[in-house]
Amino acid sequence: MRKLAALLALVASPALATGLEIEVAGDGANGTVVIDLADDVAPGHVARIAELAQSGAYDGVVFHRVIDGFMAQTGDVQHGRDGSNLNRAGTGGSDGPDLKAEFSDLPFDRGVVGMARSRSPDSANSQFFIMFAPAPHLNGQYTVVGKVTSGMDVIDAITRGDGPNGAFIEASPDVMKKVTVTD
Repeated sequence: MRKLAALLALVASPALATGLEIEVAGDGANGTVVIDLADDVAPGHVARIAELAQSGAYDGVVFHRVIDGFMAQTGDVQHGRDGSNLNRAGTGGSDGPDLKAEFSDLPFDRGVVGMARSRSPDSANSQFFIMFAPAPHLNGQYTVVGKVTSGMDVIDAITRGDGPNGAFIEASPDVMKKVTVTD
């Protein structure tokens, strides 16, 4: 009976994604970004990203915080929709509970994708960021969820925020038009 229950649980649980394909559009960046997800390093975070991508929750979400020489942040599925009032972009998340940190030894190098969070290490939810350059001060402090394998030129072209801490005031943010889970 125990074997049957384990088999049913395995069949019922969705397979973890191995990657994302993100179509980016805007005044700065236009093109496709491919990300290999680290489901072996951060299975809970990767499962959340895959779930949100498969449901279409990331489609039409802007890069709401972009700091030159540091990173581009997106994924606020609650307050970061293109065409909406973006005053609260960066403060929202999904309907799912916050995630427990899955810190690793992987360094925050150029192209690494990490989960954004508040002060609490266990507060990541839907937002993620992509590194423009290495940031060793983030190592072991944020969860690494993947790495860009194609399209860093698109990431490099994302419009930088014109306000404090990379927020957008007058500039128009670039947007994730379509996010697809890949096998």
